[in-house]
Amino acid sequence: MLTLLKVSQFDLPLEDPVLKFLVVLIIILSAPLLLNKIKVPHLLGLIIAGAVVGPNGFNILTRDSSIVVTGTTGLLYIMFLAGLEIDLAEFKKNKYKSMGFGAYTFIIPFIIGIAAAHFIMDYNWLTSFLFASIFSSHTLISYPLVSKLGVVKNRAVNVTVGGTVITDILALLVLAIVVGMTTGEVNAAFWTKLSVGIIIFALIVLIGFPIIGRWFFKKVSDKISQYIFVLVMIYFAALLAELAGIEAIIGAFLAGLALNKLIPHSSSLMNRVEFVGNAIFIPFFLISVGMLIDVTVFFKDLETIKVALLMITISIGGKYLASIATQKTFSFTKPEGGIIFGLSSASAAATLATVTVGYNIIIGETYLGEPIRLLDESVLNGSILLILISCTISSFVTQKHAEELVKADNENTISDNNPERENILLAVNHLNTVDPMTNLALLIKSKKTAENLFVLNIINEEKNDSSKKNAETLLNKTVEIGASADVKITPITRYDTDVIDGTNNVIKEYSVTDLMIGIDAEKGFSPGFIYNLYSGYLNNNATNILIYHARQPASTIQKYVVILPENATREPHFFHALLKVWNLARNSGSKIEFYGNDATIAMLEKIKKKVNIDASFIIFNDWNELPKLFDKMKDDDALILFMAHRTMVSYQPQMQLVPDYLNTYFRQRNFLLIFPAHEDEIEYRKDTRDIANADDFVEIGKIVGKLFK
Repeated sequence: MLTLLKVSQFDLPLEDPVLKFLVVLIIILSAPLLLNKIKVPHLLGLIIAGAVVGPNGFNILTRDSSIVVTGTTGLLYIMFLAGLEIDLAEFKKNKYKSMGFGAYTFIIPFIIGIAAAHFIMDYNWLTSFLFASIFSSHTLISYPLVSKLGVVKNRAVNVTVGGTVITDILALLVLAIVVGMTTGEVNAAFWTKLSVGIIIFALIVLIGFPIIGRWFFKKVSDKISQYIFVLVMIYFAALLAELAGIEAIIGAFLAGLALNKLIPHSSSLMNRVEFVGNAIFIPFFLISVGMLIDVTVFFKDLETIKVALLMITISIGGKYLASIATQKTFSFTKPEGGIIFGLSSASAAATLATVTVGYNIIIGETYLGEPIRLLDESVLNGSILLILISCTISSFVTQKHAEELVKADNENTISDNNPERENILLAVNHLNTVDPMTNLALLIKSKKTAENLFVLNIINEEKNDSSKKNAETLLNKTVEIGASADVKITPITRYDTDVIDGTNNVIKEYSVTDLMIGIDAEKGFSPGFIYNLYSGYLNNNATNILIYHARQPASTIQKYVVILPENATREPHFFHALLKVWNLARNSGSKIEFYGNDATIAMLEKIKKKVNIDASFIIFNDWNELPKLFDKMKDDDALILFMAHRTMVSYQPQMQLVPDYLNTYFRQRNFLLIFPAHEDEIEYRKDTRDIANADDFVEIGKIVGKLFK
C-alpha cells in the first residue's frame, strides 16, 4: 500500500501539494539563473516554463484553483506596485501626458482593429467593436523589470502607468457596453448603475483607504500585521472594482495610489511588499499565463493562423504607433519612447477577459445546431498566440530601453568629486526613539548613500554591565530595522565618561556630516537637553544637527510645515541641510509647505522647477507670529524648523523661545529641528551664491542637479 501511494504521488499531472509547490519554486529559482546568462528576461522564461509544465505541454501541473488564486494575486500585485511606487508629484505633473498616451494607445489600435474586423474578417459592427477592444488594453507584465532596474520614477514610466489605467478602463467599458447591447440591457438604468458604481468605488478607495491606513499604521506597529493589512487592502479594492462593474486590476492600482504616501519607498514595509511580490506572487502569475499557451492549436487550420497573425499585427503595430505618437507629441527621448512601447505592448489579463467573455456569449445557432459565438474559436486561439508573442516582445524591448535609461542616468550623475558627502550618525539613548529615528534616517538619506549610516551609543565607563546590555539592545534594534529595509547600518559603541565628548570624537573619526538626536516623546525639550545642545553638540560647526521628536510614524504624516529664517540661504551648508527635507518629501510622498521671506521662497521655487516635489510656498516674515501658525496646524501635520547658532547670519532672537513653543504646541506632534553646519567652506558658499544669483533655468538646473541628484 505504501509503495502504491509513493508511485501515485508522481503520476502526471502532479496532485501532491508538496510536489506541485516544489516544481513551481524550482522554476522560479532556475529561470533567472539560466536566462540571465543569455540575456533573456526572466519574465519570459517563467511564461515559457509555464507552457512547458502546463496542461498543454508535458502536463506536469494543472492550472487548478491554487495556481489561479496565487496568479491572480500576482496580477493584482503588479498593478498595486505600479500605483504604490509611482512618484505622485511627477504623476500630477504628467497627468495630461498620461491622458494623451491613454488616448493614443486606446484609439489607434481600436480604429485599426475595427477596420480589420469589419473589412477583412467580415464581422458585424458590434463584434468588430469588441474585437478591436482586445488590442486597446494591455498588461504591465514587464513592470517588474523597470522596478528591478530602478527606473520606475522616470517620466516615461509614469506616463505609461497612468495611460494604462485609462486605456484599460475604456477597453473594459467597451466590453461592458457590447455585452449589454447583446443581452439588451444598455439603457438609462445601465449607465446610471455603472456611473454611480464607479464614482462610489473611487471615493471609497481614494479617500477612505488613506484614512483607514493612517489609523491602522498609527495603532499597529507589528510588521506582519502591517503586511497582511496591505494584502487586505489590495483584495478589498479589487472586490469593490468588480462590484462597480470594472476589472479588479483597476482597483488594485487605485489601492496603490491610495497607500502611496503611507508606505514610503525606502521603508521596511515597502521592502517586504516588493520582496514577497517579486519572489512568489508575480512569478506565479507569469507561470499561470504560460499554462494557457497551447502551440498545437495554431496548426489545426489556416483560419486560426490567419486570425492569429492579424491579431499580432494589429496589437503590436497599434501599440508601436501609439508609443511613437506619444514620443513625438511630448518630446520624449528615444529610450523613453522605447520603454513606453515595451511596457504597453504586452497583452494578457484584460485581453484574455475580453476574449473569454466574447467566446462565451452565444448569439445564435447554425442549421446544424452549432452555437454561433460573438467571438469564435479562431479568435480565442489567436489570443493565446498574441499573449505569447506580445509578452516576448514586451520583455525584450522593456529590458533593452530600461538599461539605456539607467546608463544615461549614470552618465549624468555627478562623479565622486562632488563636494557633497553624506555620513549620517544616529545617537541613540532611549529604546522608544530608535524606531522613529531609524525610519526618518532612511527617508532623508540620499540614494547614493550605501553604507554611510551609523548608530552610536555612549557607555559610561563608571556604570555597570547594564549599560552595556542596554547599548547592545539599542544598536541591534537599529541595525535590524535597517536590514529589514535592505540598508546596512554600522553600529558603534564608545566608552566615555562624557556623552558629548564621546559623540564629538566619533563625529571626527567618521567624518560625520549629519548628527541625529532623538528626544524622548514623554520628556520633551528639557532644560538639561537644551544645555547639552547649545553648549556641546552645536560646537560641531561642520556637522548638520537634527533634533527629532516623534509621536506617530513618519509615514502617517500628511503635511510637513517647514519654517525658514531670514538669511537662511546665506548659510554655507544650507542647501545640504535642505536636501534632507527634499529627500523626505520625495521618499515619503508627504506634502511640504515652506514658509520664508520673499527671497528664500523665490529661490526654493527655482529649485522645485528642476527637482519636483509636492510643495507649496508661503511668504512668512515675522517669527513673532509662530504661535498663530502652530495653532493652524492639524493633528497629522509635522513641523520642520531651521534653526541657527548665535554666530550664524540667519540667527533670530525669537529662536530662544522655540523650546517653550515646542513644549506647548508639540507634545503630541512630530517635529524636526535642523541646525545647518556653519563651517565656512569656499566651495559650499560658491554653490549658495550661484543658486541665489542664477536667473537662467539651465544654469540653476546644473547647480541643483549637483546637490539634489
